[in-house]
Amino acid sequence: MKTQEIELSPIGIIHSPFREKKGMPLQSVRSQEAGILEVFREYELGLQDIEGFTHLIILYHFHQEPETGLLVKSYLEESVHGVFATRSPKRPNHIGISTVELIGREGNLLRVLGIDVLDGTPLLDIKPYVPRIDDRAEARCGWLQHLW
Repeated sequence: MKTQEIELSPIGIIHSPFREKKGMPLQSVRSQEAGILEVFREYELGLQDIEGFTHLIILYHFHQEPETGLLVKSYLEESVHGVFATRSPKRPNHIGISTVELIGREGNLLRVLGIDVLDGTPLLDIKPYVPRIDDRAEARCGWLQHLW
């Protein structure tokens, strides 16, 4: 079976205070840092009504991660796990996901809190966080269970 080619283009750029990986929070829930999601002007109309949401799910490209692997070492412990059981940036498609708090909108700029990505990261998509859809009280977190 031949794999289908997929082509993605950024819808914007993420601006953050992080210029290098060292010192960057591991997850958005551990970050109190502010950032800006700069949505390219041609996509600005798609931001209509976004101000009614307190949190956003952002998808982005790990543009400064050259490595990939199917087995990766976790940042949280020394064990090796399958990449799909982690949030490692060393993924086959280098796609990242974070949930951030929306503070405000000024045209095509979204001010957010909880940013955990490098400055200049290409923004691929934005989705509203909806607690009744996204929250799963019964969810298990596998090998991470002992950490929380």
